[in-house]
Amino acid sequence: MKVNVLVAEIGSTTTVVNAFNGIGTGNPAFAGQGQAPTTVLEGDVTIGLKSAIEGLKKNLQADVTWDDMLATSSAAGGLKMTVHGLAYDMTVRAAKEAALGAGGIIKMITSGRLRRTDLKKIQEINPNIILVAGGVDYGERDTALYNMEMILSIGLKIPVIYAGNIENQEEVRLMCEEADNQLYIVENVYPKIDTLIVEPTRKVIQNAFEEHIIHAPGMAKVRELIKGPIIPTPGAVMEAAKVLKEEIGDLIIFDVGGATTDLHSVTEGSNEINSILISPEPVAKRTVEGDLGVYVNVNHVVEKIGLDNLKKEFPDAEELLENYKPIPETVREQQFVERLTMEAVLTSLERHAGQLRYFYTASGKKTVAEGKDLTAIKYIIGTGGALTKLPNKKQILQSVKSYGREQELYPTKAATVLIDEDYILSSLGVLSKSYHDDALILMKKSLRI
Repeated sequence: MKVNVLVAEIGSTTTVVNAFNGIGTGNPAFAGQGQAPTTVLEGDVTIGLKSAIEGLKKNLQADVTWDDMLATSSAAGGLKMTVHGLAYDMTVRAAKEAALGAGGIIKMITSGRLRRTDLKKIQEINPNIILVAGGVDYGERDTALYNMEMILSIGLKIPVIYAGNIENQEEVRLMCEEADNQLYIVENVYPKIDTLIVEPTRKVIQNAFEEHIIHAPGMAKVRELIKGPIIPTPGAVMEAAKVLKEEIGDLIIFDVGGATTDLHSVTEGSNEINSILISPEPVAKRTVEGDLGVYVNVNHVVEKIGLDNLKKEFPDAEELLENYKPIPETVREQQFVERLTMEAVLTSLERHAGQLRYFYTASGKKTVAEGKDLTAIKYIIGTGGALTKLPNKKQILQSVKSYGREQELYPTKAATVLIDEDYILSSLGVLSKSYHDDALILMKKSLRI
């Protein structure tokens, strides 16, 4: 059987391959899926990839060949980053948004001038890339230059991204040339007050990720097989979210996995909230909740609920936890995982969204907004293992629309819940880079729009 495109998702634990046909015909179709454990520990991820392809062949009951292969990956672990800016609420936050949206894992954030203890911590982390920002354009210059000088002084031959005050660019370029460090200069993430620009930095981080990912065992072989870039898996979901937003409007995607819960929102927010917003937010925002997984981090979710509270709903909670499986097998186990998934969804929403704040002045009560405004969201989308496989997945996401106490900037009851029924949004995010229109059609099919 010949398929047009095969997309490999090489994760830290599982490798999935999705096959697509009809690319370029105006009627693309999802042909099938195969999966297998990722084989980083065996020293070659292509072993797991070949096993996943064998799984696809078995599911399709046919031999499979393909015209084109694309890939997403997190098999080398994330792209470890440290971020250093001037003011936390401005340039540091902007830089953090850029890193998370591109699939980076931020290990350290500093604001202001670096201390000796900070430099020691950077050495211990040994990041894959360092991001330096600070100062609006034609504003404060010294902090970013000082931080760059200190980072270069510790002798780590690590690529550096500079995304700060435009006036420093020539000086920064000279400093990195003298230190023989690779440098990426991009547009200031915070060029002026109330302006946030993160996309140029995101693109550079994605490019750096691809250079880094080939160091995972066997990834160089995978690189030879595919066409186009290897996108970090979280970045691929963000790409899918942005493509969808252009077509159907403002949206948020919940991705509940075994280790983390990721949220991707793409919305400008409402005019009403924007008029009282304290500081700008990126249109496309991603948050990663590393303690909200429903398998690897299940104990953290249970702790968040409280075991005593959980036992009021599930008197057999301790027994269920003792025999906990990555994939629930009985109805009771499914119900238990659904409760944990709902907790992950609602907690991640709390951490992602902004809220209204009230204070009093001489002229009376004032209202301001802080953080990401989700009130204009039209679609609440579920992807990931839990939110595509559990029986009550839609009900879990419906709970988002009635959550909160009114001052939170959450989606409203007018939002529509959609499920990535084929569990292919990540693959379609990377597909969209080469086949935009086909990817969009497939997204709408999987979401049953």
